Amino acid sequence: MRKRIAFLALFQPVFLPAQTPDRMTAPDIEAFLDGLTPIELHRQDIAGAVIAIVKDGKVLFAKGYGYADVEKRKPVLPDGTLFRPGSISKLFTWTAVMQLMEQGKLDLDRDVNEYLDFRIPAAYARPITLRNIMTHTPGFEESFKELFIRDVKDLKPLNEYLKERLPQRIFPPGTTPAYSNYATALAGEIVQRVSGVPFEVYIEEHILKPLGMAHTTFRQPLPEPLKPFMSSGYILGSQPAKLFEVVQPWPAGSCSTTGLDVARFMIAHLQDGRYEGAQILRPETARLMHSRQYATDPRLNGMALGFYEETRNEHRIIGHGGDTIYFHSDLHLMPDRGLGFFYSQNSAGKGAIRSAVWEAFLDRYFPYREPEANAVATAKEDARLVSGHYITSRRSETNLLTAGTLAGELTVYPNRDGTISGSLFRDLNGQPRRFREVGPLLFREVDGQSLLAFHRDAAGRLILGIGYPFMVFQRTYWHQDLVLNLAILGVSLAVLALVVIAWPLGALVRWHYGRKLSLSPAERRLWILVRLVCIVDLVFAASWLVLASAFDDPTILSSRLDPWQRLIQSIGWLAATAAVIPLYNVLKSWTAAGRWWFSKIADSAVALACAGLVWFIFNWNMLHWSLNY
Repeated sequence: MRKRIAFLALFQPVFLPAQTPDRMTAPDIEAFLDGLTPIELHRQDIAGAVIAIVKDGKVLFAKGYGYADVEKRKPVLPDGTLFRPGSISKLFTWTAVMQLMEQGKLDLDRDVNEYLDFRIPAAYARPITLRNIMTHTPGFEESFKELFIRDVKDLKPLNEYLKERLPQRIFPPGTTPAYSNYATALAGEIVQRVSGVPFEVYIEEHILKPLGMAHTTFRQPLPEPLKPFMSSGYILGSQPAKLFEVVQPWPAGSCSTTGLDVARFMIAHLQDGRYEGAQILRPETARLMHSRQYATDPRLNGMALGFYEETRNEHRIIGHGGDTIYFHSDLHLMPDRGLGFFYSQNSAGKGAIRSAVWEAFLDRYFPYREPEANAVATAKEDARLVSGHYITSRRSETNLLTAGTLAGELTVYPNRDGTISGSLFRDLNGQPRRFREVGPLLFREVDGQSLLAFHRDAAGRLILGIGYPFMVFQRTYWHQDLVLNLAILGVSLAVLALVVIAWPLGALVRWHYGRKLSLSPAERRLWILVRLVCIVDLVFAASWLVLASAFDDPTILSSRLDPWQRLIQSIGWLAATAAVIPLYNVLKSWTAAGRWWFSKIADSAVALACAGLVWFIFNWNMLHWSLNY
């Protein structure tokens, strides 16, 4: 969930007082954003950003801030600097789908298998449709492998990628939102198969050229004429520039564009598909694309066709965000005001300021007053009811990265004043945000607008909906509980580590005092084998930690990693199989006459530790033999 930045309220009186929409002029906007944006770019160590604002069919404001190339001191230009807007690329793919739909070449409610040269296996007795894909409800689990690749030479044909990386289906289509890059790439494949031309060519001929977007492309690498305009990408603006990012499922995120080119695209969508003399969508098609199609809870934002709702300050807003490794962007459309707002930054920085800038802009020109809410009599009881652990629907569930779900687990807990907070919902100052119940299991942020809504699915499981309609949080089952899993894993590894550390230390102590282990040859072999099992367990755990630490760079998740994953899995299978040795040892220990009670307890602890690790391994699919994730 995006974070409301409380300190932004401090900026408004410093620059200019709040204005109404009729005072939203280019000079006023420039004065406001010039006072806000450079400060935040510097604070968050972001090299550069671009902002483009359109109103009533015209560009109202467009300006670059900071640098496209820090080393060369090359400034960002709204018409001469290319940014990578990430998943905002999807809006072009969805627009292409709608064009083919209005021509009668695509049916949004037909089984997508009818448009493909391979089949998505049947599941849940329901086919996947383009409407499911465009509302992020096809039911696919998350797919990470080869999302980004290091070298454009490794770029595979889209059809080949889709066949190799087909993810498992974990939800019935049309029931559970779970954002999917793979599904969007699938739609791109359908566009090129039905149109008969490569996807990027279709986008150029039917969207970019009609709109005059001469500095926009989906091609990777960039065409030679556009390369001089490309902004560098950065982790921090104070660090060296990075290489051009290559997106394998390119219909989902490979677009490179300028602020003013995006302005043309926003104008077309705000004017029912029309830009100047070009009509890229029929008016009725554009309106359908922008209308609500799906929502997990009618009280929350819903999905349109590709666009998602992000209503704020009492205005219905549709848009889309986008993130690559380095670039972070947002596109917002306010149809009732004919307003479009695009922001993109070329650095990950210490924090993306896109929400801060957009919300400050809204608060200035469309002031909002929080409505009074009547106290809910059952607030404290409801706060306790919804408290617990939740996992995101956008997750891996059947593959090697299932354990990554733990990292994003949300803990909802009650506060003394009857409000609730969530472990993932914090302000930039690190303080938890509080939500007060304003309706049946509906909670609104205290001093804010964000909503949380709870309801139960068909099985009675609590579902938490947030402001972003392309995902929900589901109440965990007992075996998914974060505290339980970390306790089992932590205690198990601690016991195993103590055993391994004590092995040489014990030998030194016995040598110092001239003592020997009083064990028979068979007992000595078993004693050594138990410690070797502990070492194998620790090596497996350490290998996974090293592997997980490398995931900060998504380009590592490729076939080049497969041999290392196979090696780690082999160690894991050895650890899991060898767990019978400590179990056998504990049986021998408790049945041995005259065995010291402390030894029996220690042997039991080792056996339980090995069993605990094995349970964790299989609970989170860490030995799943498929390398598709």
